[in-house]
Amino acid sequence: MKYELLTDSEMEQEVSGEALTLTAVMAVLATAIIAVIVYKMFLSDKGNATVPGGWKFSWN
Repeated sequence: MKYELLTDSEMEQEVSGEALTLTAVMAVLATAIIAVIVYKMFLSDKGNATVPGGWKFSWN
């Protein structure tokens, strides 16, 4: 691979920020999914949940 130095005008044209935007979108999506799961879990009349580590929850 050949590296080439950029001029000042070429460096001014470079734009970044895609990784930050993608991270923010993924964080909002994960928060929304967790919120829906918790909402459904607490509004159901009966149910149970098992999480790793042997923790079991049930409600009637």
